[in-house]
This record gives sequence, structure tokens and C-alpha cells, in this order.
Amino acid sequence: MSNILIINSSAHGSESVSSRLTGEFAARVQAANPGTTITIRDVGRDPLPHLVAETVAGIRNEVAETEAERQTRAISDALIEEMRTADLIVIGAPMYNFGISSTLKAWFDYVVRARVTFRYTENGPEGLMTGKRVIVIESRAGVYSDEASSAMDFQEPHLKGMLGFMGMTDVDFVRAEGLAFGEDVAEAAIRSANETLARLAARELALAA
Repeated sequence: MSNILIINSSAHGSESVSSRLTGEFAARVQAANPGTTITIRDVGRDPLPHLVAETVAGIRNEVAETEAERQTRAISDALIEEMRTADLIVIGAPMYNFGISSTLKAWFDYVVRARVTFRYTENGPEGLMTGKRVIVIESRAGVYSDEASSAMDFQEPHLKGMLGFMGMTDVDFVRAEGLAFGEDVAEAAIRSANETLARLAARELALAA
């Protein structure tokens, strides 16, 4: 494991639980393997422009014709190259209104690109970003992993679907839940998530050895 791409998407800056957890994961891996290259793309702090009528063809069409479309294509190319060169992708994904943040959705809008990260075949769509490992760190005010509330979880199924559509199916989901249920519950949830991430970091380091 020599290249890690971290994608943060929280609007809470230094107060973000998901960004804190991605940072601690990165620090743990780099301390154990100083040769690891870590790229951080923080779309919460530096949002990508949402696609609009003047720019969407830069993603969808084979040829970008206008200046606005060419600029959009350049952003897409850069984001896809970050993803392509990563051995491991770590996504910090807070839950907002039962789903992912609009900033993370915008990132997906740029990287889910026909003929580049997936293609259509006679047997249906085929993901082209295979062979990558992904860790998704989900921070949630409530608890949505139990049967009673899972119907309101539009975050994890969305992420699993979008990543899988591009061919990334080796995905671990790490949840820090119940963050609004009081300080003790929140601290326990963060501690549990960190323990899981420590195990995943050890696994990644073993795979790289």
C-alpha cells in the first residue's frame, strides 16, 4: 500500500468527526509506513462546482466543446487520476438528512463517467475501477444500523451502489453512530470506530508487506 486517497466531505471543518477519523487513520498508517503517499481531497472545505446546464456535457459527452465544458472535464480528469493512482481510498462521509453530503455527491458526479470509470456493454454496465480497496467512515447523529431505523439509511446503500457501479466492491464501512445521544455515547462510538480503523490499518500494512 503506497498510495492512499482520502476524501473528506464534512461541512464542520475541525469539528468534523469523520474528518478526525480519516486523519487519525492516515497518521497511524504513515507512522508505521513512512513511505506511504497520502493525497487529501477535502470537498467539504473546498467544494466542487455542481454540474449545471453549461457544464454537464463536459462529463457526459465524448468531446468537451465549450470552455466551461473543458474546465469541467479537467476537474473530472484530475479527480479520476487521484482515484486511479490510489491503492486505498478512504472516504469520510457524514450523514446529512439521512444521506450523503451534497459535496460528496458532487464528487461522485465528476468521477462516475462513462467510458472512463465504467462502460456500457451488451450485458449491462461494467465498472472499470476494479482492484481497489475502499474504507468508508460514516458519522451519524442517530443510529441507523439496527433493523428499526435502517429504512431511513439512504447513505450506506447509496455509497455502496456508487462505488460498486465503478467496480469497487472491496469496501469496509466503519460507523460512528449515535453522536447526538450525549457525550458518553458519542465518545464510545468514536472510540469503537477508531478501534475498527486500527484493525483495518494493520490489515492494510500487512497486505503491503
